[in-house]
Amino acid sequence: MKNIIILTLLTFLFTRLNGEKLLLVFPFAAKSHYFLGNELAKGLANLGNDVTIIAAFEEKKPPKNYRNIVVGEMKPDKIQRPNLFEMGSISPYFQLLFLVGSTLDVMTEFVLENTEVQDLLRSKEKFDAVIVEQFFNDAHKIFAHHFKAPLILFNPIGSSRWVNNLVANPQNPSYVVDALLSFSTPMTFYQRIYNLMYGICSDLIINIYHLPKQYRIMKKYYHGEMPEFENFRNNVSLVISNSHESIYEAVPHVPNMIDIGGFHITTPEKLPKDLQTFMDNAKDGVIYFSLGSNLNPSDMPKDKKDIILKVLGSRKEKILWKWNEDKLENKPDNVMISKWFPQHAILAHPNCKLFISHGGLLSTTETVYFGVPIIAFPVFGDQKLNAARAIAKGFAVKLEFPEIYEDTLSTALTELLENPKYRENAKRASNLLHDRPIEPIKLADFWIKYVVRHKGAPHLRVAAVGLPLYKYYMLDVFAVILSVCVLIIFILKKIYKLVFKKKNVQHEKYNNKSKKHKSKKFE
Repeated sequence: MKNIIILTLLTFLFTRLNGEKLLLVFPFAAKSHYFLGNELAKGLANLGNDVTIIAAFEEKKPPKNYRNIVVGEMKPDKIQRPNLFEMGSISPYFQLLFLVGSTLDVMTEFVLENTEVQDLLRSKEKFDAVIVEQFFNDAHKIFAHHFKAPLILFNPIGSSRWVNNLVANPQNPSYVVDALLSFSTPMTFYQRIYNLMYGICSDLIINIYHLPKQYRIMKKYYHGEMPEFENFRNNVSLVISNSHESIYEAVPHVPNMIDIGGFHITTPEKLPKDLQTFMDNAKDGVIYFSLGSNLNPSDMPKDKKDIILKVLGSRKEKILWKWNEDKLENKPDNVMISKWFPQHAILAHPNCKLFISHGGLLSTTETVYFGVPIIAFPVFGDQKLNAARAIAKGFAVKLEFPEIYEDTLSTALTELLENPKYRENAKRASNLLHDRPIEPIKLADFWIKYVVRHKGAPHLRVAAVGLPLYKYYMLDVFAVILSVCVLIIFILKKIYKLVFKKKNVQHEKYNNKSKKHKSKKFE
């Protein structure tokens, strides 16, 4: 017993000497968001950090040094979850308004009113850094202010104005596509205009409507000294992005931004016996079909479901379909359904020939990691942009739900399964994702500790942070230059008029003299 106590004390001391005490805020009740936050929390805990995570769900097998504050899911009377298939045709402007209009404000408030969260804010705990998922929940930055700890943002997607504006990272609309659009680079003239105008509207919506509302939520639930409104969201020490150049385009990064895309993927466990047999015996290969954790495939339009069933049922390959109900009406014999599949292990199996996906970033990252081509059925959010990027990189074909017909789906399947270029391009992207100097979770751990060591690392922040827009875009300089040019033109015009008028006067005098001379000569 004595030895166990000594060992426990030594382990604790070793952890505190080599790790940091971290608070992670990943509160949204979307499994994909939670999965990223939880994998980051577990990865940092396994590297010796003392981790507390505020999350909607509970980790069943937590590692050492891991504490879970579970806020749970909101009741239906607080927020209504829409059928996302019905939102697929909605304009990106309305998608943004849907996110900031009520949904994420309600979720932000739901977290701050939680009893355990309020107890944490009233406690005298200390944290070395606070990591907040940046997803229209700016009021949650109060944790960093309250605990006087460096603020680190986790960006669940790649470069976007949702984080770029916070650290003054360049967001050039000529080649950086907004997250809710469906363009890939290089963009056409029309797409660049649309991208520019959408970006301007997004900034106006966020700055005029969203941020003041988030500040009011913060004031409602935080009773300490409030940060100034102008500064409460820009005091960012580090941005950790779930992205990588093998999936995204190469874009600028200011010094306090790092990419760790793929950090959530671990060595796959063995497949369950029934699945192992199913895949091993699939001599013509397996098509894996999953629409992720937020889309319920049973909600898809019936006519499209029937088309998919008919086309997949006619294939020689075996099909694994992640289906959210116990039964699938008219299920073909070559199809196996389940509410859950070990996705990593399936994609890693050599007989997995194709992934039919919704184009979510986690699924896209995983298919790149294992080098499997995809057919994307994008519906909502960044899914269309992810699909466009996968197409541009040559390992995907896209079919939006209104485009799914027997001939289009059959053609897409034949093209992807019989044309070797898609798998070759997928393998090429996979090589890029694997070719890194350090594991992404260890990269995150290094920079988190670096920020703590250097008291928030203010030397990494570019001078543009906090600049008013007229200074950032040098509008005052251009105004002065334009004014000087106008003044010079005005002066030159005046001089020209004076010179021209003088010449006219001289010319008139000369003409008058000539007339008088001729008149005298005539007389």
